[in-house]
Amino acid sequence: MTNDDVAKSEHALEIMQSRGLGDLANKMGIELIELSAQRAVATMPVAGNTQPLGVVHGGAYVVLGESLGSFAANVHAHPWGYAVGIEINATHHLSATKGIVTATCTAIKLGRSLTSHEIKVHDDQGSLLSTVRITNFLRSKK
Repeated sequence: MTNDDVAKSEHALEIMQSRGLGDLANKMGIELIELSAQRAVATMPVAGNTQPLGVVHGGAYVVLGESLGSFAANVHAHPWGYAVGIEINATHHLSATKGIVTATCTAIKLGRSLTSHEIKVHDDQGSLLSTVRITNFLRSKK
């Protein structure tokens, strides 16, 4: 998927062109579908992101959630600042063993110094797999 294929805000496009999602997200096969400060959507394949029992590793859900929540927070802070994650938690509800999972990130609060986002991860059948919540601290660029 190219940057042109992703529905993005103007600030999201600028950030994507300057730095992308990062090496870890690329290694995990995370693909960005939509990105703004208020909402972000991405997919991740189950294959390659499993633990020894054959289900998606809980840490993979956290990486997916943090990638989306941090990116959305950085869009909110752009161009005057950047976001730094300060807290993350996850509740895993079900396990995926095949297919693609889809994460939808929604802003809870977009403030001047803090942002909070909730990320819900679903499988191909729409079952809720994991809920991730992230808080980012916004810092000024110097």
